[in-house]
Amino acid sequence: MLEKIIEYSIKNRFLIILATIFVLLWGIYSLAKTPLDAIPDLSDVQVIIYTKYSGQAPQVVEDQITYPLTTAMLAVPGSTVVRGYSFFGFSFVYILFEDGTDLYWARSRVLEYLNYVSGLLPEGVTPSLGPDATGVGWVYEYALVDRTGKYDLAQLRSMQDWYLRYELTSVEGVSEVASVGGFVKQYQVDVDPNKLLAYNIPISKVKKAIKRSNQDVGGRLLEVSEIEYMVRGLGYIKGIDDIKNIAIGVDDNGTPILVRDVANVHLGPELRRGITELDGEGEVAGGVVLMRFGGNALATIDRV
Repeated sequence: MLEKIIEYSIKNRFLIILATIFVLLWGIYSLAKTPLDAIPDLSDVQVIIYTKYSGQAPQVVEDQITYPLTTAMLAVPGSTVVRGYSFFGFSFVYILFEDGTDLYWARSRVLEYLNYVSGLLPEGVTPSLGPDATGVGWVYEYALVDRTGKYDLAQLRSMQDWYLRYELTSVEGVSEVASVGGFVKQYQVDVDPNKLLAYNIPISKVKKAIKRSNQDVGGRLLEVSEIEYMVRGLGYIKGIDDIKNIAIGVDDNGTPILVRDVANVHLGPELRRGITELDGEGEVAGGVVLMRFGGNALATIDRV
């Protein structure tokens, strides 16, 4: 058989050469069209539920948040494993699905069961789904470094949170951009308990007053000389002085008691539980880019 193949090849040299060239060109074309992925996705199909429950201990989070969610998610069609993790102030629930399950179908099923279980959670607690990424979707990291010393870590973090993050989120294939490092700016109200006691004002009243004052109030149309005027109240807080001047009650003489009378209002950093460091040279602010499910890591990195 081998001798016949060799004999046929010798007698039909031209056809063999053409066939060889065709196969070579076909191979080059196929190689150029072969998708390249820097990080092949071999992870399970998973949906993450994140729930924030500020100020609560892990045991309370477990009893009131994680346990109701995990027991409800056990009934989700196609789910194979449900894992719950409780931390100080927040909860994570991971739902793993059978291989081949469409991620967006799985997310829609989880949302259906979330609507049912949300009524069992404490008031004001709203669970949310994690990004439509995978376990290997962490494809790119970057840091904001100011070598001139013009900007501090708080300013760099603000640039990341309010500008750069939104620009990168709009890139094709990017599911989420998580901010890390730096200092998150806060308006902080340091209440003096002795002054609250003197004015007989509970701290909950201070909280409600600030929350109630940070909003616009709608009105109606007012017609004057056949001209319509829209009446509304502007109440959004724009600075520290606005918070200081919020009224929280009145004293025995009818004089308004303001926030500045019982508290010190200032800008400050949010409490941190970790830092981001670059090459051992000090702290930085930056972000982590998460790739959307089904995306190509190499192409997404190039676009970023």
